[in-house]
Amino acid sequence: MSEIQKNTSPQAYEATNIQILDGIEHVRKRPAMYIGDLHSRGLHHLIYEIVDNSIDETLAGYNESIELSLNPDGSVTVTDNGRGIPVDIHPQKKKSALELVMTLIGAGGKFDKGAYKVSGGLHGVGASVVNALSEWCEVEVYREGNIWFQRYHKGIPQRDVEVIGESTKTGTKTTFMPDPDIFKITEFRKDIVVDRMRELAFLNNILKIVVKDIDGSEETFHYEGGIKEFVTFTDHNRISLLKEPVYISGERDSTVVEIALQYNDSYQENVFSYVNNINTHEGGTHVTGFRKALTRTLNSYAQKNDLLKNLKLSLTGDDFKEGLTAIISVKVAEPQFEGQTKTKLGNSETQSIVESIVNEQLSDFAESNPGVLKTIIEKVKSAALSRDAARKAKDLTRRKSALESSGLPGKLADCSINDPEHCELYIVEGDSAGGSAKQGRDRSFQAILPLKGKILNVEKARLHKMLENEEIKTIILALGTSFGEEEFSVEKLRYGKIIIMTDADVDGAHIRTLLLTFFFRYMRSLIEAGKVFIAQPPLYLIKSGKEQKYAWDDDERNGIVESIRKKQKGRGNINIQRYKGLGEMNPEQLWSTTMDPEHRSLLQVSVENAMEADQVFSTLMGDKVEPRRNFIEKNARYVRRLDV
Repeated sequence: MSEIQKNTSPQAYEATNIQILDGIEHVRKRPAMYIGDLHSRGLHHLIYEIVDNSIDETLAGYNESIELSLNPDGSVTVTDNGRGIPVDIHPQKKKSALELVMTLIGAGGKFDKGAYKVSGGLHGVGASVVNALSEWCEVEVYREGNIWFQRYHKGIPQRDVEVIGESTKTGTKTTFMPDPDIFKITEFRKDIVVDRMRELAFLNNILKIVVKDIDGSEETFHYEGGIKEFVTFTDHNRISLLKEPVYISGERDSTVVEIALQYNDSYQENVFSYVNNINTHEGGTHVTGFRKALTRTLNSYAQKNDLLKNLKLSLTGDDFKEGLTAIISVKVAEPQFEGQTKTKLGNSETQSIVESIVNEQLSDFAESNPGVLKTIIEKVKSAALSRDAARKAKDLTRRKSALESSGLPGKLADCSINDPEHCELYIVEGDSAGGSAKQGRDRSFQAILPLKGKILNVEKARLHKMLENEEIKTIILALGTSFGEEEFSVEKLRYGKIIIMTDADVDGAHIRTLLLTFFFRYMRSLIEAGKVFIAQPPLYLIKSGKEQKYAWDDDERNGIVESIRKKQKGRGNINIQRYKGLGEMNPEQLWSTTMDPEHRSLLQVSVENAMEADQVFSTLMGDKVEPRRNFIEKNARYVRRLDV
């Protein structure tokens, strides 16, 4: 395994290494340009940018630990033991390099390859952007035997950099408070922070990261096994077909490649890719190189060793995806990302480097582990047969829809307008609720699709079985997006909103989870495009005389009851009705509480962390009972408003 050694002879990292690109006056006016949004995702991105600076010190060989503290006052502190930000005077700007790094966009050492050969973050603008979007920020630098300090208010230094003490340590300590004038949400969520810190610890096997919570509790993440442990962690709810993950590593032309992979008993693929610790959600050339090499090497081995006899189909790249879990991590000196969000790598040379390393090392592994390879090929052959059956099922569905006049399922009560951006599809549990919804809706823009019973659990079924399920076929036809990697298109979607509306009981929650599993596994781009929503019907109707109010949870019910009692100065005549199902509401009630855009509450389904979402679905819908029980017990109090 490639390791980053602690560098004991520091390379030059002085004020002259700091190059200046531009100022940050406009950061506070257009913050979303730099951090994506002003909600939870953008807020947590502030932490990641400061941590990325510490990670860059790790990649350079100067940092082995990071301590991250979520403080009681709402601020965050990040401390490392790297070289410390330079504090000497910059020759052109005549100011301390620390002040330049914290107050000028693009002022940093990442542009000077003498200081950093590999780096992540926002191309060197991270610290200054975090500072600009903070109500206040403080930085302590441990360097040259001293403790250097500067405080900022909304990005502006309050005084010059000064020495406030002595220390033999080296490193940087940054504390910042998100500005409530900028962010709509200012409360950090520990679970989101922990997921990212765990990920970084897996990707950097010498690094130890400690996360301290507000209550003083702490978690430590340190994985000497690196991405091999990452794969094992990702697959802990599945049954692995291998004793341990296959590990591949190498370096060519200053590009470092690390890959770990294994096959499991599921029918989904989970490939997570990283460039300089940045999660490349859309993949890129490093993923393309891996896929080509995997397909070519395993296919060649299977043919050479006569493992494909009696198989009348040719294996394709898709067949090698089923049940595959892989982590692809590359370190590239000059990464070229497509788009501002850095989610797809564009370096063409990286593809050939990854491809050649995987070809060589996977071939050697195959020759030395014939038993393992036979197991993998059997899985791949089974996937090929399923793919062929799925193709036949799709052809049958196409022929059936072509014979129907509208090509739409008969149970769908469609809307009258055909502008997708203004149309909504309610997927409703059962005919009773479907009947109320059809009567209560606005027919001009709201379509109703009632489902009969529970759809197939796609987590435990192959593709062809899924396409034989009538309810799933009905959903696919109603959406109009087609199906499968080659044919699916968000642009063909017939509705701007897909709204899941189920009962507020255990069965309703199960049906909702089955539907979300289907969308996440096979139509994830609909979720990523913000098209999938969960309706929030009320749980209670509270009546007192002529007054009636709805409550969406127990706390709201108790508050309404207490308010009524204070107004009648006593118990009064209060009637509380709990809705066990949507069918108990008449059409007018269902419209006014759950379907009327002026008054309803919709929960938009989002995937902030694909790996975390994968863990949730594999836990809830997989074969292992114990992880599911533990998850439900741990998250029971959040279930009412669960956002996947």
